Amino acid sequence: MRIDIITVLPELLKSPFEASILKRSIEKGLVEVHFHNLRDYTDKSYNQIDDYQFGGGAGMVMMIEPIDKCITELKSQRSYDEVIYMTPDGSTLNQRMANSLSLVENIIILCGHYKGVDQRVRDTLITKEISIGDYVLSGGELGAAVLCDAIIRLIPGVLNNETSALTDTFQDDLLAPPVYTRPAEYKGLKVPEVLLNGNFPKIEKWREDQAYERTKKLRPDLLDND
Repeated sequence: MRIDIITVLPELLKSPFEASILKRSIEKGLVEVHFHNLRDYTDKSYNQIDDYQFGGGAGMVMMIEPIDKCITELKSQRSYDEVIYMTPDGSTLNQRMANSLSLVENIIILCGHYKGVDQRVRDTLITKEISIGDYVLSGGELGAAVLCDAIIRLIPGVLNNETSALTDTFQDDLLAPPVYTRPAEYKGLKVPEVLLNGNFPKIEKWREDQAYERTKKLRPDLLDND
């Protein structure tokens, strides 16, 4: 997979990809992540990439020209499955969306800033708009990092144990069951006996029941989606 991220703050994005799972996935050659500074695609004074709104109003708007130039250049080099715009009013990122995007080959992610982008960008260049929650950030970079993490960890070979991702919270629209490790007893707090007896069919049944009960208690809305 190749991910191209268009941003005005590439330095803000680099750190998440220089450690842990994301770093290893890049070193293994399982994913390529490239950052493109939008200011490199403008011929305006002071590398300007935003301007005032037509009709007045507070806040600057990212101009269409540098965004179009960058996306056009990238598309001239390869095809892309999705051109994603990170925006608070996009579709909320969920596990099903991450699962689907992990199967594609190439994606572009555009990080918004200021009051947003010229609507013509959204109308003609963007194929998918994604939000990571009902709140506003200073820019789309942190959202892009979250999206990339959610996608990349699902790519085969990224995790040491590939079945781990399949039992994560929100897979099958359920929260994950409780997990325990050694010691089996600590200050009188005991691990459930079913997890210690080696009866794997019973263990799986316990986990399924716990996942359902936790979801029913903490996120009943997930069950309503069925």
